[in-house]
Amino acid sequence: MGGNGWGVARIAHLGGPPPLAFPAARFPRAARALSRETAVPSACSLLPSFPRAVYRRPSVLMMASTATCTRFSDEYQLFEELGKGAFSVVRRCMKITTGQEYAAKIINTKKLSARDHQKLEREARICRLLKHPNIVRLHDSISEEGFHYLVFDLVTGGELFEDIVAREYYSEADASHCIQQILESVNHCHLNGIVHRDLKPENLLLASKSKGAAVKLADFGLAIEVQGEQQAWFGFAGTPGYLSPEVLRKDPYGKPVDMWACGVILYILLVGYPPFWDEDQHRLYQQIKAGAYDFPSPEWDTVTPEAKDLINKMLTINPAKRITASEALKHPWICQRSTVASMMHRQETVDCLKKFNARRKLKVRMKSARINRHASEAWLVLYIPLIFTSQQESTESSNTTIEDEDLSPATLPSILSCICVCTCLYLYLYSSARKQEIIKVTEQLIEAINNGDFEAYTKICDPGLTSFEPEALGNLVEGMDFHRFYFENALSKSTKPIHTIILNPHVHLVGDDAACIAYIRLTQYMDGSGMPKTMQSEETRVWHRRDGKWQNVHFHRSGSPTVPIK
Repeated sequence: MGGNGWGVARIAHLGGPPPLAFPAARFPRAARALSRETAVPSACSLLPSFPRAVYRRPSVLMMASTATCTRFSDEYQLFEELGKGAFSVVRRCMKITTGQEYAAKIINTKKLSARDHQKLEREARICRLLKHPNIVRLHDSISEEGFHYLVFDLVTGGELFEDIVAREYYSEADASHCIQQILESVNHCHLNGIVHRDLKPENLLLASKSKGAAVKLADFGLAIEVQGEQQAWFGFAGTPGYLSPEVLRKDPYGKPVDMWACGVILYILLVGYPPFWDEDQHRLYQQIKAGAYDFPSPEWDTVTPEAKDLINKMLTINPAKRITASEALKHPWICQRSTVASMMHRQETVDCLKKFNARRKLKVRMKSARINRHASEAWLVLYIPLIFTSQQESTESSNTTIEDEDLSPATLPSILSCICVCTCLYLYLYSSARKQEIIKVTEQLIEAINNGDFEAYTKICDPGLTSFEPEALGNLVEGMDFHRFYFENALSKSTKPIHTIILNPHVHLVGDDAACIAYIRLTQYMDGSGMPKTMQSEETRVWHRRDGKWQNVHFHRSGSPTVPIK
């Protein structure tokens, strides 16, 4: 499911092999790290990214919730699933008394760690506090035995950036209107002592598909509470391309980190690509810390000086001198949009933004595929010691949210690199095991042929098996009847031993449920005079897995026949 709003919820789900035991005594440093859950994606990070699930201990939630005395089903009717995560599912729901539709996040509280409980307590507290037309709102919170229900706005418009590329007309003035709504939401957060810490395109949604629908800020999973203009080290958190210099330097920080991210977003809104970018994350961080961005020609030549001025004030390295949200809302390019911002259609921006969106989605899908299909936390835990011994730095930049309250920015690239290495190692092992499955089932099929066992053969083959072989005289044969003749009239009546081996098997996996194997087949047998003979053929077989069992759906053979026939 694309997007990351409630109406278009992203799916992230754990998959892979059974959990593995971790020898904590042998790797004490890794064990301590795991107790803090520093480098491994936590349960929270694997949940639908908007709104990041608000999972809390039922006892604490009950004290703060608006309705815990009645069961959820008494007040709401559930409908279709919108998305799901490791410990939660998001479903459309309707309040019975009013008919109003919402998005209900149903959290399995029995499976949450203590640290996740603490983080999600904070998130629930923040969500209840914030009430603004440009922020996704938490409407209700209901606790039951083992589950908690959080009722949010039903956001159906998808991501702001996806909507922009679908428009027929998009101008600098439109960008001004978009960033104004984002600044309104950020200003509301800051006035209430909240720092979002993860402003990025994925968290900017539209209330509906209607033209002019409000932009809504989502996902307060990394948000923190601050006192006034407090500056402190709250941990390394955010998304790489949107991190501020002070976070990367591990300096005390506060509300200005959100304004830096707004500057990055505004830059993208105007030209369709980010101000800081490098495939290597270390070099990306160096760019950010140096504030190394510019306004290259020709795309920036048509952008007004006022727009560039606002970006410069947002992307000021010194957080004390960086513009605030309330000040930005008073900037001429925002409050005098009709006379200051250009109305010229920016087709090149739209084209670049399409490519930018495609790259973002690809990274999300790649990450989701690695997690969903292959990399369970247990497998990452198995290789955690590598994280603390490897000196290799990351070579890939990402748009993945990071939160690590104990880790320095200098070591983070190494950790991300090691996680990638561990995942790749697992993928290699996973692929090798799957290929061995295909080789084994191919050998079983050949054994059934050698034994003249048609019943065993039919269990391994699809009823609609297609084949192209010498016996068919150049014709493509479909079904089992053609093969039945040889089993009943040649193979079953042979009393002489037949031995077959396959050489140089090459397996190509096509997803999880399809594979192709090519090999050389050598068949040894005794001829009529008692002399040993050998036949050779080249075969290719296509396999498909149904209900957990591999079936041969097609094969092609050249060379000698399947069996020695006098």
